Amino acid sequence: MVQRNVDRRVRQAEIHDRGSLVMPFDLNKTTHYFQQTDTGGVMQIKTINPNDQEQILLIRHHLQKEADLFADADFSDPESLHGADMPGLPTLSSAFGKFSVQYAELADGAQLTYQTDDPEVITAFHQWFMAQLMDHGSDAIKN
Repeated sequence: MVQRNVDRRVRQAEIHDRGSLVMPFDLNKTTHYFQQTDTGGVMQIKTINPNDQEQILLIRHHLQKEADLFADADFSDPESLHGADMPGLPTLSSAFGKFSVQYAELADGAQLTYQTDDPEVITAFHQWFMAQLMDHGSDAIKN
């Protein structure tokens, strides 16, 4: 158990350090939120300081770009950060046309809402969210 916790902390530190390869905002100034839903899920990224306009703009730009990529079942950004064997990614990457992605701005960031009626894709979103929660550690919260 102790070794697993050490391994997990090492993995989380690696993801945190490599985050800038994919995400333009500062992980020290933001938090990821993941909420599983019956039809997929909602991912939010918010600034810790709600007045940090620079981070808010970076979050919005990033999630707008990701929404376009994800809608085409292009999950290459999370794959490059988390690895090709990340739970849920193989299914999501082959599910073009089986789900929708909606981008929305929040006062302190932005969010993506993933929706589908395909049970396999719903499970993949849930697996993907849980893997991100594990990898991001204190940078992420389950809603």
